[in-house]
Amino acid sequence: MMKIGMFLQVSDYTNWIFVVQFGVVALMLFIGNIIRRRIPIFRKLMFPTAIIAGFIGLGAKYLIWGLNINIDGNQIITNSFLQAITYHAIALGFIAMGLKTIRRTNDDNKLIGKPFKSGLVIVSTYLLQGVIGVTVSLVLSLFFSDMVRYAGLLLPFGFGQGPGQAGNIGTTFESLGFIGGNTFGLSIATIGVVWACIIGIFYINKNAKNKRTIKSDEITEVTKDVVEYSDEIPVSEAIDKMSIQIIFVILTYFASYLFMYFLTSLIKVEAITGLIWGFNFIFGMLFALIFKNISKWLRSKRVVVRRYTNNYMLNRITGVVFDFLIISSIMAIDVSKLANTQLWVTLLIMTTLGIIATYFYLRLVIKRNYKGYEHEAFAVFFGNLTGTASNGIALLREIDPNFETPASDDLVTGTSTAVLFGAPILIITGTISSVSNLVFWLSFLALIIFFVLFFYLLMRKEKVKQIK
Repeated sequence: MMKIGMFLQVSDYTNWIFVVQFGVVALMLFIGNIIRRRIPIFRKLMFPTAIIAGFIGLGAKYLIWGLNINIDGNQIITNSFLQAITYHAIALGFIAMGLKTIRRTNDDNKLIGKPFKSGLVIVSTYLLQGVIGVTVSLVLSLFFSDMVRYAGLLLPFGFGQGPGQAGNIGTTFESLGFIGGNTFGLSIATIGVVWACIIGIFYINKNAKNKRTIKSDEITEVTKDVVEYSDEIPVSEAIDKMSIQIIFVILTYFASYLFMYFLTSLIKVEAITGLIWGFNFIFGMLFALIFKNISKWLRSKRVVVRRYTNNYMLNRITGVVFDFLIISSIMAIDVSKLANTQLWVTLLIMTTLGIIATYFYLRLVIKRNYKGYEHEAFAVFFGNLTGTASNGIALLREIDPNFETPASDDLVTGTSTAVLFGAPILIITGTISSVSNLVFWLSFLALIIFFVLFFYLLMRKEKVKQIK
């Protein structure tokens, strides 16, 4: 111990700052779990523990700051730390999701669910939310001096992508002149999660009352996930199986970082490089898919005999990082910036119109494309496209506790294909904030055109193949 002290002052707070701040976040999550279990209304509305913990943590943060509680003059919780968790957690969560092995049918080896349609549903909803959001911010920017016309593009990132990406893009917009962009994006995401819970439960109860669905008496933790397949590596040998999963996730993220670093070293335009770093989760998902396909190819060639990834453990990793993502994103909200009347008025109008449009749009396209399990599909997609993936799964468990319908698979496969369909949004995000009126209007027009195109692909009649 003395030898360690020669090189490292172990009692120095700088060596403990990460542990202390992470401990504060973990404590809030623990308190949130106790409150959720003790107060029935939170369980009935299926409010995620992380959301409850986030609001408790937000209040605790300002209490700590107000009382000037510190250690050796250092704050025990900072916004920069919370924003760092939010930024990295979304990428790690999507990588873990991307590394999962997607289930296939036994007879024809086809993917379970509807990957193509689900990807279109996800991205077309993003586009609709973008059109509504930009329309609101464009109109209000004529009356509000603190509002920028492109701020509404944060609506699909807050609703569709969740707090991590809303915070990332909000920060990018803030660097381009939108004061309070980060807090605005995080607030949209938080409101979206609350609406996902309230409206989602209302929808489930309404359909259960009308005998359209069978509501589970209580949420069960039992799923159809297999803990371990026979062709996988054992749980414990020279290295623990969970360690292998964590290694794959971290190495994939490391590869994503190297690629983003290389890409930004070639592109010197600040607006573009900011977006590249902001879309860290997209590159993480892409490299996860690349890694998964390489592993699949190596197994097909018998270079690698056993499967190293495990869906059950990757699900646990995803759950952990998303819990910390949600609580950190809410705690990172700067309440002082929301004191600006122009921002919160815009926020309320934008999110209200956004949630109404999302509800009715999803009812329309899902009824058209998910016959036989439209209510389960609506629950999982509405929860995901207004809140987070965990909201979607929580709502689905109320009416399909054992995941007997393909709805959960639609969410996973749809998220993967949405990465490909989402290219237009990535490009538009980089151009719509331009000071050029022409570039802005072309970007807005492109947003509308792509929405109409994707909507057409979802609503067109499929040709029935006749058997000769």
